[in-house]
Amino acid sequence: MTVRINPSILSADFVNLEREVSRIASADLVHVDVMDNHFVPNLTFGQRMVERLQAVSPIPLDLHLMIDDPDRWAPVFAESGAASVTFHAEAAADAVGLARRLRQIGARAGIALKPGTDAAPYLELLPEFDQVLVMTVEPGFGGQSFMPETMPKLRALREAVDRIDADVWLQVDGGIALDTIAIAAEAGADTFVAGSAVYGADDLDAAIAGLRQAAESAHRHGS
Repeated sequence: MTVRINPSILSADFVNLEREVSRIASADLVHVDVMDNHFVPNLTFGQRMVERLQAVSPIPLDLHLMIDDPDRWAPVFAESGAASVTFHAEAAADAVGLARRLRQIGARAGIALKPGTDAAPYLELLPEFDQVLVMTVEPGFGGQSFMPETMPKLRALREAVDRIDADVWLQVDGGIALDTIAIAAEAGADTFVAGSAVYGADDLDAAIAGLRQAAESAHRHGS
């Protein structure tokens, strides 16, 4: 199982974002949290900022849209050239239609589930998505503690993905660090968002490598 480490720039220095994305070139994608102060009580990046990041980032962008009305706005963000665009199930009016539109534009289509959102309604729809993001904290702010009670949901998704042999990445976001990444990896995650665990380290490349090694080790022991 391929492990992907996607550092979140929510923990980076916003004044020097070009420098900050250049410091994580050994990662797989840059995780960009777009918040609108409506769907979640926080405000971060807009479309123009994403376009500028796309222009300077050495690795692809992984957008996480914590916004109202993603049916309208997610395609606009996808047109910026982002590799992956994830919207929330709780906010989308037509999740399958939106995912198909994102794929038509050329982005990987992801759907995110809050900790309290049941995965069951989406298990039969998995081929419509390229990624499912299981939130391991309540969305809106970085630095929160990992919620192990979300792992049964992740296991159910992994079993469903493996059963139909789908090419669907299972991403986790929230409280991912060296002491929690193995828990998520053992439950079936292959794509890991880490904010302070990367940007809070003195050596960012070493932090990314350490997280990758810990997840790969958990996968080996669990297989």
